[in-house]
Amino acid sequence: MIKVTVWNENIHERESEEIRRVYPEGIHGCIADFLKKEGFEIRTATLEQPECGLTEEVLRNTDVLVWWGHMGHEKVPDEIVDRVYRHVNEGMGFIGLHSTHGSKIFRKLCGTGSEALKWRADGEQEILWTVDRSHPILDGVPEKIILPQEEMYGEPFSIPNPDSVLFISWFEGGEVFRSGCTFHRGCGKIFYFRPGHEEFPTFFIPEIQKVIVNAVKWAAPFDFPKNTTGLVEPTHPF
Repeated sequence: MIKVTVWNENIHERESEEIRRVYPEGIHGCIADFLKKEGFEIRTATLEQPECGLTEEVLRNTDVLVWWGHMGHEKVPDEIVDRVYRHVNEGMGFIGLHSTHGSKIFRKLCGTGSEALKWRADGEQEILWTVDRSHPILDGVPEKIILPQEEMYGEPFSIPNPDSVLFISWFEGGEVFRSGCTFHRGCGKIFYFRPGHEEFPTFFIPEIQKVIVNAVKWAAPFDFPKNTTGLVEPTHPF
């Protein structure tokens, strides 16, 4: 069974009645609910918990970490970021949703100023067009996903060249954006998926849920070969 930790800073839901009406159980609660229905073992963690809910024990027992952040990026202590970074490199999958592009952990994983992009929160229609149809994250996903209202993110997006671009978004105002990108860091697999502005019920849309479910399955680690590092004796005498 894949063990998933859903992390959410949980600031909007605690401070805004309007956002609580959209996500009464929090964004993490919504995501945890549909992932649990897929048979994954789920736990949630939030910013206000001790060590942001991401203790060494929690991460040791996490196959895939799903991350949603927006207002509280800088409130995550550097030691927690370093801890998550180490676990990703050791094989833990990482799925960054929406404004996670500006989080400390995603910036560290990218090694670039990934927070640099265009944005506009006017509730525009978005069309997510699939690009790499052979990728397992797109299994059973339609050619396009139409979102009635979303926050616009526009290129340029200051990320390293992805291993794969799975979605390109078109927004009603004319901008486009690489909204689904995969990366590898060490043994860890990373998927950045742009939709999910807190003002709109995006995570209740079945097609969006399908993408995230597929991403969890794809990002989960397997039994890696145990490689030796450091100074070693030769395999064959010479």
